[in-house]
Amino acid sequence: MFLNVDKHDQNKIAIKDDSGYSLTYADVCRIIEEFDALHLPRSVIFCLCQNCAGSLIGYMAFENNKQVPLLLSVEMDEGLRNNLESMYTPGYYWVPEEKEEEIKGEKIYSAYGYVLLKTKYEPYSLNDKLSMLLTTSGSTGSPKLVRHKYGNLEANAENVAKVFSWRPDEEVGICDLPMNYTMGLNVINSHLIVGASVLMVKANLMDPDFWEFIKVNGGTSFCGVPFSYEVMKRVGFDKMDLPKLYTLAEGGGKLTDKMFRWIATYAKNSGKRFCATFGTSETSARMAFLDPDLALKKIGSIGKAIPNGELFLLDEVAGEDGTVTGELGYRGPNVTMGYALNRDDLMKGDEFCGEYHTGDIAKRDADGFYFIIGRKGRFLKLFGLRVSLDETERILKTQYPNVDFCCTGDDKRMNIFVTDEGIQDEIVPFISGKTNLHNSAFKVFVIDEIPRNDYGKVKFAKLEKIVSKYYT
Repeated sequence: MFLNVDKHDQNKIAIKDDSGYSLTYADVCRIIEEFDALHLPRSVIFCLCQNCAGSLIGYMAFENNKQVPLLLSVEMDEGLRNNLESMYTPGYYWVPEEKEEEIKGEKIYSAYGYVLLKTKYEPYSLNDKLSMLLTTSGSTGSPKLVRHKYGNLEANAENVAKVFSWRPDEEVGICDLPMNYTMGLNVINSHLIVGASVLMVKANLMDPDFWEFIKVNGGTSFCGVPFSYEVMKRVGFDKMDLPKLYTLAEGGGKLTDKMFRWIATYAKNSGKRFCATFGTSETSARMAFLDPDLALKKIGSIGKAIPNGELFLLDEVAGEDGTVTGELGYRGPNVTMGYALNRDDLMKGDEFCGEYHTGDIAKRDADGFYFIIGRKGRFLKLFGLRVSLDETERILKTQYPNVDFCCTGDDKRMNIFVTDEGIQDEIVPFISGKTNLHNSAFKVFVIDEIPRNDYGKVKFAKLEKIVSKYYT
């Protein structure tokens, strides 16, 4: 079975959530077999995900039984979801019971607060190797999807479990990141593949119930994005009594050196370990790992490649200090097949062929350790979510067709330039709702016109001057 769930201790708790559900490995196997007995035709299934047992067990059953789940946030804007539905025509939806009336469809099966609904769409041809779909641009609802092939998720789970030394009798993984987010999914997969337990948590890090749930249930390993650690510092994480929590991991973006040092120092002084990691949706999550013993010696580093993987640099430029800079690339069995922009693309074969060029600019030091120093493309990572600036502009221009927009920013904030003062107060609530990102992720600047050259290209340098003046 998927993630070898039938080979683990069947009496052991596999999944426990903060909604009250608890499943043993025997329960997981039983549900997977019940799905198999439905004899569903191979098709795309839209899974509206939240961090709970029902959501997770559906994904596992679909992977095992050769369906093709597209993992989406349950909070995705309805209009954006409908756009994806019209493009990819899913045969089924796997949704929380409270979404049944909204989605509409023939109820086929239910378990642990989730229902399987058959849609009006007929099955269509899919590549035989296609196993799963994830969005590429956070929660903006872009039709561009990452195409996973069979073996990607398992390979990455096994390699990550190996580098973290997960053991079934000791580990209780904490999944606080959304399971439709590649890093959250990897937390789940890397624990279940060794027979450990996973805590699925919907409560957020600022909620005392989150930490109480973790403490009561003996959570041992936590993975957060940079924003997670900012929140944890604000709520006094370093003063909490969490005796079982041993591993603190980070991924999904770049910590500031100050925050990196804070959590690494805390881990060292409290007998825990801090593990910096790095990955992308296109590599099934993690592809680099920093040995926790080196965290304070290599502040800001993503480390070296995970087992069975290889990091390299494209267009290398050597520095006088022995460093080399270039675009970060990766080879390994966890590299996905490529992208889909429409339904027809789901028939495509493996376009990446085991090698992915990240678009991130990295430096490799004289000891062979890698550091992310910038981004080649127009993408930000806000609160750990990869967000396309171009896609955000498209959403805004669709809503306000007579207004000109341009988006810039960094991993702390997106700057939205607009030429209509009358809609200034509407923009942040609107785009926050579309992306499911907090209002603080956006800053609006009203200008007379977007500066462009004779070819219509935006003069970004002029926009950055406006931003720099505001923040100085």
